[in-house]
Amino acid sequence: MPRNAEAVAKAASNMAKHARPVANRLVIVPAMPGMMRAFDTDIAHMHLTASAYLWGFAFFHLACGPLADRFGRRPVLLGGTLLFIGASLGCAQSGDVLELAAYRFVQGIGACVGPTLARTIARDVYGPTRAARALSLIAMLMALAPAVAPGLGGIMLRFVPWPSVFLFLASYAVAIFLLVGRYLPETLPQRQSLHPLAIARNYAELIVHPFFLAVSICGALVYAGLLAYLTSSGFVFMDMLGVPLQWFGLIFLTSVIGYMAGSALSARLASHHRSEQVMLAGCATAVASSAGLLGGHLLLPASVLALVLPMTFYALSLGLVMPHTMAIALRPFAHIAGTASSLMGFVQMGLAALVTAVVGELLADTPRPLVLGMLVVTAAALVLALWVQGRDEPAEALPAGE
Repeated sequence: MPRNAEAVAKAASNMAKHARPVANRLVIVPAMPGMMRAFDTDIAHMHLTASAYLWGFAFFHLACGPLADRFGRRPVLLGGTLLFIGASLGCAQSGDVLELAAYRFVQGIGACVGPTLARTIARDVYGPTRAARALSLIAMLMALAPAVAPGLGGIMLRFVPWPSVFLFLASYAVAIFLLVGRYLPETLPQRQSLHPLAIARNYAELIVHPFFLAVSICGALVYAGLLAYLTSSGFVFMDMLGVPLQWFGLIFLTSVIGYMAGSALSARLASHHRSEQVMLAGCATAVASSAGLLGGHLLLPASVLALVLPMTFYALSLGLVMPHTMAIALRPFAHIAGTASSLMGFVQMGLAALVTAVVGELLADTPRPLVLGMLVVTAAALVLALWVQGRDEPAEALPAGE
């Protein structure tokens, strides 16, 4: 692919990967306590709406990849964006928490095409070795979104009711639809069959690949810790620790700085170290950060900084882990990159939904279930990273029958 086309693909996949999912989760987070009061419900039911979004996000991965491998990246990306727009409008007019959860499920289906196909496009354009650096640079640039989204949501809620947040997301998605439609070139290298047996064969090839499963679950566990934190943060900081709504967005700035630093370091390390080594370092940092969260909470239970500062290093660890788990997992599967990215996304979001739901059930008047849950999932991720580090690097696989 020509260099200018590479640049366009990188920019457009950048937008696709982060714009809707990041803005959606973080703009909505400040609104969740207000929605809980408006619907006269509890924390567990509000976490149900977040889990519904994550389950929709997870399950459509299984169809998104095969569709993109057959029809191309552009049409699936544009269709998912249209679905996201419609679901966001439905969320804005929801009359109760169960109706909101249903629309959030559909919203998750539409949102999942962005990160799934961005990973695929990066693999299409940059190949098995350059993808880790490209994904790291994309993540570093788009880490600006979490710096803006919670503060924007908090500012909006000072002047307009919570449905306006979903109307904003619908408008934002319209802009993404127009930009991707105008600037994203098609990058599909080889069309795959949509025959059920062919799809099953492709998924079977992935499921029996130990590196793919171990690396996908490793990254998913670290990501699940972040999602549990993001989903719970409105209740933890505003309801339990008394942070004013107008200051809520500032809490994320240290995490954004950490994530940007981790992504920049990840891109630099990609040129000198194997992805398996960087992933292991990131998982070790995540465990240490989670232990710091638990220690800070136990020693200073009323302190905001005791949670915010360790999360800076947790975000740094995520910046190290995510680009390299993606690169390792997709490395052997150029011929079914869309399907591989889909299954990886399904594992990632499915685990995130499960962890978020469990934390939501246990969270009441203390952040302890959250910090304990983060320590458990990061410890499991470290075990998997150590297993991967001790194995030989897999070669690139060939399509079945070759």
